[in-house]
Amino acid sequence: MKDYKVELLSKNGRTSIMIAKEMLIYNEGDRIKTVGQYSEMFNTGRGTVQAAFKFLQEIKAIYLESRGHLGTYIMNIDYEKLWDISGIGVIMGVMPLPYSKRYEGLATGIYKTFETERMPFSLAFMRGATKRIEALKLGRYNFAVVSKLAAELEMRKFDDIEIIHEFHIGSYVGKHVVILRDDKKNQIEDGMRVAMDPTSTDQIVLTAYECEGKKVKYIEMSYNQIVQKLQNNEIDAAIWNVDEIEEKNIKFNICPLANPKTREVSQKDTIATIVINKDSKEIKEVIKKIIDMEKVEEIQQKVMNKEMIPSY
Repeated sequence: MKDYKVELLSKNGRTSIMIAKEMLIYNEGDRIKTVGQYSEMFNTGRGTVQAAFKFLQEIKAIYLESRGHLGTYIMNIDYEKLWDISGIGVIMGVMPLPYSKRYEGLATGIYKTFETERMPFSLAFMRGATKRIEALKLGRYNFAVVSKLAAELEMRKFDDIEIIHEFHIGSYVGKHVVILRDDKKNQIEDGMRVAMDPTSTDQIVLTAYECEGKKVKYIEMSYNQIVQKLQNNEIDAAIWNVDEIEEKNIKFNICPLANPKTREVSQKDTIATIVINKDSKEIKEVIKKIIDMEKVEEIQQKVMNKEMIPSY
């Protein structure tokens, strides 16, 4: 335990912890609230607030400069130390299973950037955007990685989640295509048995649009069962990620998406986003301020180009 942790057990420790959390949302050069405002916010005495700020400055978590009637400004800030004091703990993220080089690259990029900033971090993997969003809302994770398409659809249903970062096109998947069991077909037709993964918001939407106006039978199954089901003649068609097809050299009749609506929304499905609960303001600010998102994508590309070994 670091020496200053002992101070957090004192009478003023609780206020120091609350102010440390508050400071996480600020940048160097920002003006902070007055002692009186913090006293009212935390329902404590002015002297306790002043002691908490003195403590945070003594351990070099922050450095403040008073400018008289202009207010007090942050001249220096140590987010790592503030995070440690805040007691929030390990940042937990969740993203898709890394079954493709693209996902492996994204996982490596996220992991490496957190590691560089020495932030306590753990990354979990879960198939299905719906399940990841549910786990996020339940508080099991601090952030979730889903496609822009899935994020926007979930945000229509729940107003308590938000996108805090949107990566570039192609950061989530390359593209989706139609895979068909019959080599003589070039699109989904009436009477076909079409796979649908109930946990994948993206796949549900793309499949529904591609089958719009057609009399098909939807067969629910996990996304990772689709190839086997096609091979066993249990389904006739499915929407699938071209990354997996190319990397695994899967031999199927592959056709482009045919419905204009599917093609229109499919680009959003190629974009990775980071989603959080709206009330997680500390998580939002720490991720936005500390994590170099361009570096994440740079590492992703290196993994995809086999210039870096995946590590997550």
